[in-house]
Amino acid sequence: MRRMSISRAEYPRIIITSGEPAGIGPELCAQLTRVDLPPCELHCLVDQSLLETRAPAGSKLDRLKIVHRPLAVPSVAGTLDSRNAGYVVRLLDDALESVKNGACDAMVTAPVQKSVIAASGVPFSGHTEYLAERCGTPKPVMMLVAGGLRIALATTHLPLRQVPDAITQPLVLHILRIMHADLKNAFGIKNPRIAVCGLNPHAGEVGLLGDEEIRQISPAIEVARAENIDVVGPIPADTAFVPSQLVKVDAFLAMFHDQGLPVLKHAGFGHAVNVTLGLPVIRTSVDHGTALSLAGTGRADVGSLRAAVELAVDLTYRRRSSH
Repeated sequence: MRRMSISRAEYPRIIITSGEPAGIGPELCAQLTRVDLPPCELHCLVDQSLLETRAPAGSKLDRLKIVHRPLAVPSVAGTLDSRNAGYVVRLLDDALESVKNGACDAMVTAPVQKSVIAASGVPFSGHTEYLAERCGTPKPVMMLVAGGLRIALATTHLPLRQVPDAITQPLVLHILRIMHADLKNAFGIKNPRIAVCGLNPHAGEVGLLGDEEIRQISPAIEVARAENIDVVGPIPADTAFVPSQLVKVDAFLAMFHDQGLPVLKHAGFGHAVNVTLGLPVIRTSVDHGTALSLAGTGRADVGSLRAAVELAVDLTYRRRSSH
């Protein structure tokens, strides 16, 4: 979007969590200082010694406002240690608080290792769910963005055998409402059109291959249409993302994680952004995991974190202009 000239004091303030200390998050934060970004003020929550140790050559750490948070124990690149799980969670809590209290405009999260946090005793299935609980948001929406492709998920980090029972009319309707509102208000799309994927092969083929489309998904779509939400579907997922559909649709709603995300990551892996809809704060994230095998090598690609910062800046401007 076009932006008027602003002073440095008005630059969007973006706070970044450096994520799992044994992963690539800390060095990606350092790499942000070597790439061109839209004007913004970058705050980074991290153990300062860890950041300095992992920073690849040529990093200009003075471009970051480092918010030091000490590790519980020293971190070894590529080696997970559950004793640092509390540190990772505190980064999220501190970033969220800084946005809620107005000290920063948006938060960007580097990847975490969910299994390590859960093993430490903290209930944790992912950033999206954790931040929603901390914000008191009953059901957030995970949407990934790559170029012009936007794919939201009806269910996120859920075992596949539990997905059909989780797909209900109230859930689908709730997500369509959030998508419609945020596509308009956050992304500036005046009349967003949303395509909904079916759960079953061929979208159930009139009940022959499953009836979730008939019992749950289609009724939700009809209610959404009655509320003047432009929705099409349910569409068979194997043809939902063909070029003729892409030009007609602003966003897709996939029923489960691995229905929608393989398509998006094929289109833009390494440069895609995870954005959480329905939160009272702006939160974006990377499209990849901790990449333990790359940690400390300096070979990790900063593309997705860079794109996450760029989107956070853009969403900040849009939110400011709407107020």
